[in-house]
Amino acid sequence: MIHNPYSSKKWPLPDESRTALFAQTLAKLCETLEAATPGLVVYLQGDLGAGKTSFSRAFIQTFLPGQRVKSPTYTLVETYATPVFTLYHFDLYRLCEAEELEYIGIRDLLVPPFMALIEWPSKGQGVLPKADLIMSLTRLGEGRELSLQACSELGEALLDKLGS
Repeated sequence: MIHNPYSSKKWPLPDESRTALFAQTLAKLCETLEAATPGLVVYLQGDLGAGKTSFSRAFIQTFLPGQRVKSPTYTLVETYATPVFTLYHFDLYRLCEAEELEYIGIRDLLVPPFMALIEWPSKGQGVLPKADLIMSLTRLGEGRELSLQACSELGEALLDKLGS
């Protein structure tokens, strides 16, 4: 049997609470698989209002309960230190050119161990590190549909755990 390193799975998320629950589940799996070593990169895709920031907030608060998580729309990146790794939340919506990431020192930021959640990754194409997981959120009636695609062995391991 040939192992497909780029498998994908979909989940319905009927409301915001299910989105938060899924984010918490994924965050806990990342922690158990020691995904922060050497680093985990998750691209978050979807239209405005699709739930990328809400997902990121729940993911981050899994590691840092009670942490105020604001959207990095204007700052481009927010940094959260956990006892084990650094978690970065990027929102590249307002990025004009991918090279701007060099000016904020992205290569200096993403030093292991880390996890990076990157909204609007297409805006940083060519400068961003390769994704381990690509997450796409689309509106589905009142809720959302979440699609995850693995892009590395680590991403595949996470998808396998989510499916079991």
